[in-house]
Amino acid sequence: MFSQAMERTVAELTAPAKGILAADESAGTIEKRFKSVDVASTEENRRSYRELLFTAPKLGDYISGVILFEETLKQKSEAGIALPQVLAAQGIVPGIKVDKGAQALANFPGDKATQGLQGLAERLAGYKELGARFAKWRAVITIGDGLPSTRAIEVNADSLARYAAICQELGIVPIVEPEVLMDGNHGIERCAGVTEEVLETVFHALHRHRVQLEYMLLKPNMVLPGKDCPQQATAEEVAAATLICFRRTVPAAVPGIHFLSGGQSDEAATANLNAMNTYAQKQPWALSFSYGRALQAPALKAWHGMAANREAAQQALLKRARLNSAARQGKYTASMEAG
Repeated sequence: MFSQAMERTVAELTAPAKGILAADESAGTIEKRFKSVDVASTEENRRSYRELLFTAPKLGDYISGVILFEETLKQKSEAGIALPQVLAAQGIVPGIKVDKGAQALANFPGDKATQGLQGLAERLAGYKELGARFAKWRAVITIGDGLPSTRAIEVNADSLARYAAICQELGIVPIVEPEVLMDGNHGIERCAGVTEEVLETVFHALHRHRVQLEYMLLKPNMVLPGKDCPQQATAEEVAAATLICFRRTVPAAVPGIHFLSGGQSDEAATANLNAMNTYAQKQPWALSFSYGRALQAPALKAWHGMAANREAAQQALLKRARLNSAARQGKYTASMEAG
């Protein structure tokens, strides 16, 4: 019933040389980020900051979609225009984060399960009326001693699949986000093994729930060593390990893989994406980005809550968006950072 609308949304989100800006920080997360630049996390400050991001001149040249938090979806610009309409005017597709966060999984210490399925269909219908054309649900998987458990992987995969099925029934494109966290001192081989198991389980669950792969997008982690691992990996090593893992697990029917940055530095997230797009063999999916902090951090530092810094903050955002656009095409070089 909604296949044509979802096909159009997917085509716009996977447009060449573009990626997705994740601006869906929860109240707690954005409070921490604002605190780092001595800005109070008030509703007006959050609105002002996000309007600053969304109105950056020609942002739509590099950004195809923006994931919003529920509060932002309902807010208006200083001129009284709904923020989803502000994005649409830039040629950017508005989306919405719909999960309710992760909680401890009973009887499985250290594992978490994402909440939010109750009432999801009704919430999605309301979000669609406000302009959201795609959604996002994040599941978090921790690597550690005895972690993750098979049960945690199965529970999160099933929730992702149920969420995706509900989205597609309403004509909303689901972004499926199974994130294997960087926390820990594990090596890249351990991350590869866990990521492969997670993706296999997720796609089996999507199949069981009759999710149409052509009308969804994947937002996964890259295959990386833990951030405390003494042996870090080069961009080329990350690209090789990631693409081996994804060729084994992600069907070619999936239109796009929009990687999350997951705690990487701005430059590392860009360099790793670039390495994947310069890899020798052609991939069946678009390899793009859906970054939050790795796109926003320079803008937030430049802004500091001051209206006078608006243009400088927008230029900082545009620079990172432009560099990730280049990486999306395999055209990024480290020398561009100084430009």
